[in-house]
Amino acid sequence: MTDGPKKLPKDDPRAAHQASDVPVDLAGLAGHLQGKNRWVLATTRRDGRPQMSLVTGGMTADRKLAISTYPERVKARNARRDPHVSVAVLGDEFNDSWVQIDGEATVIDMPEAGDGFVEYFRCISGEHPDWDEYRQAMADQGKCLILIEPTRWSPVSTGGFPPSLFED
Repeated sequence: MTDGPKKLPKDDPRAAHQASDVPVDLAGLAGHLQGKNRWVLATTRRDGRPQMSLVTGGMTADRKLAISTYPERVKARNARRDPHVSVAVLGDEFNDSWVQIDGEATVIDMPEAGDGFVEYFRCISGEHPDWDEYRQAMADQGKCLILIEPTRWSPVSTGGFPPSLFED
């Protein structure tokens, strides 16, 4: 009888691809989200099953997650009905680090969402040359903004081989 799989040496090439989980506080979460704007938003359908949407998002200066959409989109309708949402924040590559953030969503329509759209744009793309023009474009397009107050989040994780497979 064996005590489990044989441990791999530390110099094995697979050791460079070990899984990790790094707990972070809110400031660490904000730092991790910088430049990571490809997200998956999970809302809840009427039947209780998840509805997932690929979205572009960013964390605002006041530490809320911001997502732009249209009022008739299912993500906005679901978030209005049930504000409990989750977001998976991904990197540019499939095997990059990722984090799941759970929170409470508020859907804000224009014109009340105007200043929120400014923050949304800033956290993703920086400054706009004409904020009044940008606000008007959001109004003309009939956009709404989903703001999410994070209530909990996972460690920042990477996939890979379990560290327990390797010698100490």
